[in-house]
Amino acid sequence: MTRLVPLAEARDLPLWRRPVALLFLMAIAMPLSFATWSALLNNFVREAAQFDGSDIGWLHTVREIPGFLAFLVVFVLLVMREQVLALVALALLAVTTAVTAWFPSTGGLLTVTLLSSIGFHYYETVNQSLQLQWLTKERAPQMLGWLLAAASGATLVAYGVIVLTWRAFELSYNSVYLVSGGLTLAIVVYCALAFPQFQSPNPQRKQLVLRRRYWLYYALQFMSGARRQIFVVFAGFMMVERFGFEVDEVTALFLINLVANMALAPLLGRVVHRFGEGRALLVEYAGLMAIFLAYGGIYWFGWGVVLASVLYVLDHIFFALALALKTYFQKIADPGDIAPTAAVAFTINHIAAVFLPFALGYLWLVSPGAVFGLAAAMAGVSFLLALMIPRHPVPGNETIFSARLAAPAE
Repeated sequence: MTRLVPLAEARDLPLWRRPVALLFLMAIAMPLSFATWSALLNNFVREAAQFDGSDIGWLHTVREIPGFLAFLVVFVLLVMREQVLALVALALLAVTTAVTAWFPSTGGLLTVTLLSSIGFHYYETVNQSLQLQWLTKERAPQMLGWLLAAASGATLVAYGVIVLTWRAFELSYNSVYLVSGGLTLAIVVYCALAFPQFQSPNPQRKQLVLRRRYWLYYALQFMSGARRQIFVVFAGFMMVERFGFEVDEVTALFLINLVANMALAPLLGRVVHRFGEGRALLVEYAGLMAIFLAYGGIYWFGWGVVLASVLYVLDHIFFALALALKTYFQKIADPGDIAPTAAVAFTINHIAAVFLPFALGYLWLVSPGAVFGLAAAMAGVSFLLALMIPRHPVPGNETIFSARLAAPAE
């Protein structure tokens, strides 16, 4: 991996050693650990440490602290290339996932969660940057859809194994965590040995970048982070706490989500390419408003488990349209801004994530329906912001107001 290969020359390499192949392998490796950790988490913390809604909120607050500090990636890149950092972060995620069950206490779980989160968030930050640098603007929506489908496929395998073997072989949390983390680590080692380091034609700035003309992208990232936290923290917890789902039942629900994502993600990429980022995001946010209100109805009107399960699947499908936010930024960004802005955007995305989980954990104890009502309101704000995305965003035409104001690109 010490050999440097300019991106333009990478096309001469065998297909299995090209940048896109590396993106696909990393897309497969990450969910093997993270998705397995997520699938078992709610049951594990209930059994091992007797977590309630407040406790799970605090755990997710700790998990989001590295996301809030993602801007520090810029400084790490002063001493480490993005491709190397992506693999190091994946390795950290793999190791901490493998040992999760060794720490069945509140303090131990918070510590392991913090370390695994550093790996996850730093990987996600540089991976997004590498995707936007290595994929052309014309191919990006479709390829991002295929990468999402690949990640869903890997997660499908992990969940399928859990569903089929959890009860049949009386698996333990420790064995599942060890295997999933070990598989991710094996892929990381292969990627480090098999691929050269790819050199982008546009050197990335090694300082924080905040540009006024990216304000709409920043606002959408902030709302996305706030809204998604409510789903990540409380939707799955609801299935366990209210409806008594076991590990294999929660995982089976995740399994359905993955089949839907594998089938629809490439199609959604083509939809974004055909109709534009603005329209795609409007559909996502309108759908999420309806879904979160229906989640609230489960508590307000006593709706049942079948509806809750359907909403959980629809939620994931609409979230897949979020790839439009990536391609919107790719179209308006200066090429050298991609890496530093990805780091800043991850921090903005996680501002609300640091305080919302524990704050809403206390609200959850009083009124779970109100938590989902708040999420619906956030989706509504995102919908209003998405109305400002032009049909053809480019530098100098970042919002529908840019052309009217004739604001020059910075």
